[in-house]
Amino acid sequence: MVFSSPVFLFLFLPLVFTWHWLVQETKFRNLLLLGASLFFYAWGEPAFVAIMLASITFNYGMGLAIAKIAKHGHKSAILTTAIFFNLAFLFYFKYANFFLNNFASILKHLGINGFVLGLTEVKLPIGISFFTFQAISYIIDVYRCQIKCQNNILNLGLYIALFPQLIAGPIVRYEDIEQQLQKRQINFEKFANGIQRFIIGLGKKMLIANTVAAPVDKIFALPSGELSFPLAWLAVSCYTLQIYFDFSGYSDMAVGLGKMFGFDFCENFRYPYISASIREFWRRWHISLSTWFRDYLFIPLGGSRISPVRTYFNLVLVFFLCGLWHGASWNFVVWGLFHGLFAIWERLGLLEPLEKRQWLSPLRHLYTLLVVMVGWVFFRADRLEDAGAFFQAMANLTSHSNHTAYYLGYYFNTEIWLAMGAGIMASVPILPYFRQFYHNFSRNCTEKTAVIGEIIIAISTTTSLAAIFLACAAKLAAGTYNPFIYFRF
Repeated sequence: MVFSSPVFLFLFLPLVFTWHWLVQETKFRNLLLLGASLFFYAWGEPAFVAIMLASITFNYGMGLAIAKIAKHGHKSAILTTAIFFNLAFLFYFKYANFFLNNFASILKHLGINGFVLGLTEVKLPIGISFFTFQAISYIIDVYRCQIKCQNNILNLGLYIALFPQLIAGPIVRYEDIEQQLQKRQINFEKFANGIQRFIIGLGKKMLIANTVAAPVDKIFALPSGELSFPLAWLAVSCYTLQIYFDFSGYSDMAVGLGKMFGFDFCENFRYPYISASIREFWRRWHISLSTWFRDYLFIPLGGSRISPVRTYFNLVLVFFLCGLWHGASWNFVVWGLFHGLFAIWERLGLLEPLEKRQWLSPLRHLYTLLVVMVGWVFFRADRLEDAGAFFQAMANLTSHSNHTAYYLGYYFNTEIWLAMGAGIMASVPILPYFRQFYHNFSRNCTEKTAVIGEIIIAISTTTSLAAIFLACAAKLAAGTYNPFIYFRF
């Protein structure tokens, strides 16, 4: 079940929220939400609920064991065991086939043929990377005494399985919602903010990401010999918008749903495409993942407090694992290392000539955007060979067919132009700028003018949100293309 589906929007969500609002006690609300979350997860593949329940039960027991044992050495052993089994669990479902297939390829390259691995294709439980990382962060924080262990397995289960952020994040820390699991209130303002945030996220997903996905899929499906310079850059530009609005749209919907049920989740995106460096990009993109790797891997390994060589090694390791986290494919590994390489170069002073001259600041933004867009080719291509063919076309080093099917106009229509224009505008903080401008203006105007301004803004906001929701509903009714990129992670 996806957020942008009629079943979720017009049946599941209204029913769950109504029951949640009618039940006043937090413990019963938690029980209701846990049941709804497990049902939500079971909608696509019921068998995976057993995996979810196993993860909840195991980490509940490990948390209790760490909290109740006094000796530090014993605690460390339990922590190591908990992390090992969580990662082994993730490895089996997500990476077993990848590593075994690569092992078989190495043996074949060495002349050892006929080696049978005997492993059938393992189905990937949706969202396993997200809820496994949440469970690991909970165990580590209990070990560090940053939080108290949860004695109620239902509350811990709700933390791990809570449906708004279960499938594609953000990766929520237990400490961020610890108090909200015990007591939370829903008021009209928070509920209204949640609806507004959800509709904005739905619009990002349905009206921008889904629309620009059409030329992306068509062009990436072309044979390598039929790619042209303009087609390659069109596909990369559209995919740059698609993946941002697909994922940030889901995160907005998750944050909005959380508010509707009384939870406050962390922000996962802060206009990453305005970044002036790759390091800044990772402070703005998928914030919950980058901070997870920072707090639970990079800093424990020494962070930036150690020798430069060790620091660079730690950065390579973090970006390698970040790429691998996204998928069991060498494309994702190369994508992670590609970003890690530029992060190291920036530490070595790559951008110093541009930083010293303010008038060259636009070049820093252009450099960052170009690196990110080139990196997305690794992310989107099915194989490294396909990515190589795309880079050749982007560098205008290929010959291609003159068939009309490969002209730019074949992939464009008015809807795609509008979606790209809206995506470009929404990728920069225009709305926050206008909010700040209005705030400054309202402080210097009369009370009557301020009230009129508030009324105009309220009417405009409500009308815009209604128009976005109706447009999304029309898309749903038409049965248009509606995937979520980050579901596979």
